[in-house]
Amino acid sequence: MFRKNHLHLLVTTALFAAAITVMTAYMLHIPIPTGGYIHLGDALIYLAACLLPAPYAAAAAAIGAGLADLLTAPMWVLPTLAIKAVVVLFFTSKTERILCRRNCAAIVIAGLFSPAAYALAGCAMAGTMAAFVPQFLGTLVQGIGSGALFLVIAPALDGVHLKERVGA
Repeated sequence: MFRKNHLHLLVTTALFAAAITVMTAYMLHIPIPTGGYIHLGDALIYLAACLLPAPYAAAAAAIGAGLADLLTAPMWVLPTLAIKAVVVLFFTSKTERILCRRNCAAIVIAGLFSPAAYALAGCAMAGTMAAFVPQFLGTLVQGIGSGALFLVIAPALDGVHLKERVGA
């Protein structure tokens, strides 16, 4: 039984990683002047974090977003691997519903943590703290968009009992 469940989790993780890559790199991918880009892939990272145990969600987020950066903005791969793996830790998959109090709070926390972390990485790359505000604001827009998309799809997915169907 353990092997079947483990295989199910690995396959679901791989599917999330692929979907995160496509959503991040190609769907509504809008470059910003600070060197990054705005996308809605974080909404899928949030969803993975609500459906999968943390290690699997972290792998899906890091691999998916990391591959997207490798395809579009390679200088961001290393920060992305760490940042997206941490973002999933704000969410929980241990509730009956995707949209619960903790996950609603996690949207706000992740929406602030991710821009701050990317802004600090941008400062390190630029060698100056002057890069913080432009990078933070650009990534904040992305976080707001991903959070809004998540808030739209989560109730619909709860309505069709996705957590029961995925069984992760």
